Amino acid sequence: MYLTKEVKENIFEKFGNGKNDTGSTEGQIALFTHRINHLTGHLKNNRKDFNTERSLVRLVGKRRSLLDYLKNKDIQKYRELIKELGIRK
Repeated sequence: MYLTKEVKENIFEKFGNGKNDTGSTEGQIALFTHRINHLTGHLKNNRKDFNTERSLVRLVGKRRSLLDYLKNKDIQKYRELIKELGIRK
C-alpha cells in the first residue's frame, strides 16, 4: 500500500504538531495533498477508473474547505503551507 504508518507519521510530524497529532488542519491538508498526488498518478495510467476520479474530486473539495478554514483562521500559516506543499492559488 502506498500510505504506510511511517509515511503518515512523517507527514504529521512535518506539518502537524507531532506525529500523533492527526487532527491538526495543516496535517490533514498535507495528508490530503499526498493522497491527491497519488490518485492523480493512478488516473494518468487508468483513465477510465471513474470511481477513483470521483474520490479524487471529493478529496480536492475536502482539502479546499480545510484551506478556506485555515485562511480565515491564520493567513500566515495558510500562505506558508500552500508554498511548502506547492498548491497553486
